[in-house]
Amino acid sequence: MSQTVRVGVAVLITRGNEVLLLRRANVHGAGSWAPPGGHLEYGEAPEECAMREAKEETGLDVAAVEFRALTNDIFPEGKHYITLFMQAVEWAGEPSVAAPSEASEIGWFDWHALPQPLFLPFQNLLKGQCYPSTGMQDERPNAPGETRL
Repeated sequence: MSQTVRVGVAVLITRGNEVLLLRRANVHGAGSWAPPGGHLEYGEAPEECAMREAKEETGLDVAAVEFRALTNDIFPEGKHYITLFMQAVEWAGEPSVAAPSEASEIGWFDWHALPQPLFLPFQNLLKGQCYPSTGMQDERPNAPGETRL
């Protein structure tokens, strides 16, 4: 078991009351559903990481992101991550599986009908086990043009 804490960055891309999720493949958490994301690289800002990962995994061009929350994720297999959740403010394109080595499926899902199983950091966010503790267990559909969680 490694005693290193890693930093992951996830980007929440929404369309109305739906969120874009990927089914993880051949990576940590394979088979679970999660927003696009990956490891923060040395010298990279979280905003840059979110935009890069969105492009690499979904083909979408994300022009702006905002910080939403962070989770402290300790996986049963002994991995420990801090995951920064960013929200896409502006994005363009049609999503697709752009990195088949990392994801097997992609789709838009209503916040009230999410696929299972969910990746642990996303579960923690939804349960409100995050900082700030504004979980999404009481999520309501966004009003037109609204980009909040």
